[in-house]
Amino acid sequence: MKTFVKLLVSLSFALWLGAIAIFSIQNIQPVSLKFITFESISIPVGVLLAFCVGVGTILGSLMPLLWQRRRRQY
Repeated sequence: MKTFVKLLVSLSFALWLGAIAIFSIQNIQPVSLKFITFESISIPVGVLLAFCVGVGTILGSLMPLLWQRRRRQY
C-alpha cells in the first residue's frame, strides 16, 4: 500500500511539473513580483511559478516536522 501511495504522489508531482512547463512555454512574457515596496527583477511567468511551487513544496514538507517538535516540547 505504501508503494501505491508513493506512486500516486510521484505521478501527481510529475503532472504538476508538466503543467508548469507547458504554461511557462506559452507565457514567456516577463513579469516582476511586487510586495509592498519591494520589487523583483523581470522574469518569465513560468520561472516565477516554478520557483513558487518549489518553495511551497519544500515548506509544505518541513511544516509537519516543525509542528511535531513544538508539540513534544509542551
